[in-house]
Amino acid sequence: MKKVITLLLLSSVWLTNAQAFKGNGDVKGQVGLNLQNGGTGLYLSSDFGIGENMSLGLTANYLLSVASDDLGNEPDFGDRIDFKARFNANLGDVLQLDPKMDVYPGLDVGLRNFGGHLGFRYFFTEGFGLFSEAGFPIAKYDKNTTGFEHLNNQFVVNIGMSFNL
Repeated sequence: MKKVITLLLLSSVWLTNAQAFKGNGDVKGQVGLNLQNGGTGLYLSSDFGIGENMSLGLTANYLLSVASDDLGNEPDFGDRIDFKARFNANLGDVLQLDPKMDVYPGLDVGLRNFGGHLGFRYFFTEGFGLFSEAGFPIAKYDKNTTGFEHLNNQFVVNIGMSFNL
């Protein structure tokens, strides 16, 4: 009986030894909700560790619910979707946070703008955690946006689940 209890305790310690960012070779996937002025949608991202505190990633966003304009028009598919490539500085260990936590500011280049983001991840187990992220445009490709062009081209908040892949 003592061996079974010891084995269970060791197993539970292994499960709680989660790390938010492990460095070179670490791969994260995130699925969540995108919130912005005029619409809400799905958010997907992946990050690939390229150094001790650096990662490169890709994001995709699709707005499911969008407010119609004053004339009752609905946005086209191209107005609802956005893709971005991004760079993150994973600062959890630099800031001496708990290994389960990571803070990651970064820059991204997308279909509509060059922007920045600030995110936070917390892992409960080795493979599962939660994240929150705020993104903002630094330079819009078209400063005279009309109609639905403001979608995916403004301050956004993303929240959801994070996974080790």
